[in-house]
Formats: sequence, C-alpha cells, structure tokens
Amino acid sequence: MSALQATTAAAATGVDLAATGTMSITPAVLDSLGLSDWIAWIAIGTFVAAMALQWAGAVDPARYVAAAAWAVFGVYWVMLVPYYYGQLQSPLETLLALAALPLCLYTGYLLVQGRESLLLLSKAVAFMGLIYLPAETIPVVRTWLIETTAAQTHFGMELLGHSPGLTEGAEGYLSKFDFDPEETVTGRTTYIIMACTGIGSMAIFGGLIAAVEAPLERKAIAFVSAIGVIWFLNLSRNVFIGLASPWGWFQQDVFVYIASDLMGAPASRTSYIVAHNFIAQTLSIVALLGITYLVVRVLPEVLEPLEDVLFILTGSEYDLEAALGEGMRTDGGTDPARSESTRSPDSGATVDSDVASDPETDDD
Repeated sequence: MSALQATTAAAATGVDLAATGTMSITPAVLDSLGLSDWIAWIAIGTFVAAMALQWAGAVDPARYVAAAAWAVFGVYWVMLVPYYYGQLQSPLETLLALAALPLCLYTGYLLVQGRESLLLLSKAVAFMGLIYLPAETIPVVRTWLIETTAAQTHFGMELLGHSPGLTEGAEGYLSKFDFDPEETVTGRTTYIIMACTGIGSMAIFGGLIAAVEAPLERKAIAFVSAIGVIWFLNLSRNVFIGLASPWGWFQQDVFVYIASDLMGAPASRTSYIVAHNFIAQTLSIVALLGITYLVVRVLPEVLEPLEDVLFILTGSEYDLEAALGEGMRTDGGTDPARSESTRSPDSGATVDSDVASDPETDDD
C-alpha cells in the first residue's frame, strides 16, 4: 500500500459515522453550529429566498429581500475579524473582513435604489453559500475534506523527499504533519484546517458559473477547469507552507523582526507567517485573477456579475467585454443581457503549530 493510500485509509477510519451523526445528521449539524455559522445560514437562506422571488416574477420584492441578505452577510464577515486578526494574524484577511460590512451595506442600498442587475450577483452568492456551508457545517463532510486534503498534501511532501506522517491535529482531525521537533529547524509543524481545502475558492467560481445563463456544456467545462486548477494550486500551497514552517525557510533576521517585533509572534513562527500570510496569500490573489480569466474565456457570461462587483468597489461602470477584446467571444458565447434602466451611473489555510506542545486550535 502506498503512503497516499495508507494516509487516506487512516483518514477514512478516523470518522465514526454513528458518532458524527450519519444516521441522524440534523442534530449533529445543529449542535456543531456556532453563532457565525447561524448568521451565515440566515444570510444564504435569505439570498435563496430572493432568488426564488425573482424566479416567480416578483422582482421588486426580490430586490428588498436581497438587500436584507447583503446586510446580514456583511455582519457575518465582521464577526470573523477577531479570528483573522488574533488567531491567524493575517493582515490581508482582516482588512477584507472589515471592508465587507460597508461594501455589503452599499450593495443592499443599490438594490433598494433599483439596481436590478445586482440580483444576478446575489444569485451567485446564494449558490456559493449552498456549495460552501454544507462542507463547513456538516461534520462528516468537513472531516472528509480536511483529512483528504491532509493526506494529499502529505503525498506531495513525499514527492519532495519528506515523509513526516500524519497525526491528530485541531479538533481531532488526522491532519497534523508529524515532523520531529528535534530534527527540524524551528521545532514547529502545521496542520490542515477547513480553509486549507480550497473549498472557499471552489465555491466562489461554482456560484458564479451556476448563476449565469449559458449552455450546460460550456458551464461544465468552465467548472471542471476552475476546480482542477484550484485543487492543484491549493495542494502546492499546502506543501510549500507545510515544509517552509518546520524547516525555517524564512528565518532571516529581517523576517524575524517583522514577525516577532512588529506582529508579536514567536520568532520560531516566522517562516510560517512569511510563507502563509505574505507569499501564499499574495500569490492566491494572482491565481484568482488568472482562474477568472480562464473561466471568462470559456464562459463570458460571468462578465456581467463581475462588472457589478467593480461598480460596487469603484462607483464606475465598466464594459469588461470591450476591455478584454473581441477574442473573448470566439467560443460562441452570446452577449449577456444588460438592462440600461438598471445600470445608472448614479446608482464584489494551513495552520501553524508547535510540535513540542499541544497544537494550536486555530480554525476557520
């Protein structure tokens, strides 16, 4: 049996289906929900209600319901600020979470004022939530995603000559890379949490693709392409961080000063912070832009909700089709329907732990 098969099998046996509620999943799910999970479900449920109203032809009520959904959605993100700032020590994610509330409230305001085109973006968010939240809140699905990602990441490490093995990490998942603290540079290791599975990025593109009107074949091609690229890049990211942290790839004085003196982290955590918070997160933004371009080449219909995201961020109207050129339409895609009356110019984690002590309980 290969190492990948062994770790995958170990992950599978680590899930007691009866204990996690497979026979009666609703109580297990309800018991596991925190306040932020409840807020997220309320927001997505409201988005779904707005989508149903629009489908039934009640466009004006749909706008008001979607506006309420955006307000609740903004509250959800603000609730995550302490986690991003205090536990993950991620400046980028903290700033994005802080910016989410005013942006969501502004989106709701635009809907109330009559910007009907934002119902498509609201529909995309509804699908994103329907993809992500079950994975986040259903114990069996969450365990499978985390432990499978850990097993695949371990296999990637083995390809590079490292075989630490897997042991129990946060919340009892078989997700911690069992490096010997006496043999590594920093004495630290990492473990996989939900944010490390790539499901968040997959949900974003899955929601956009599901929301737009287009032939099923092109939507399927766009979805498979996006998911495949995200999976590969996310796995590469996990391997990079998982090796950089124990082996101290970034323990240079300048980085130690930033991590310890400016951010208040232990000096031994420097390589993790540089690899995860600075390098990986910056490259993730570049990767998302590249994947977006790939999806647009196959499914140009997603340009319409993206134009609305840009309007929310800048207050200016954009014609992305014209900006990207005629070549974007060579696949046979049709122009997205636009309603000029509703587009007035006045009217978008691998976790570090110390091997020598109990693993940190960071989670997303």
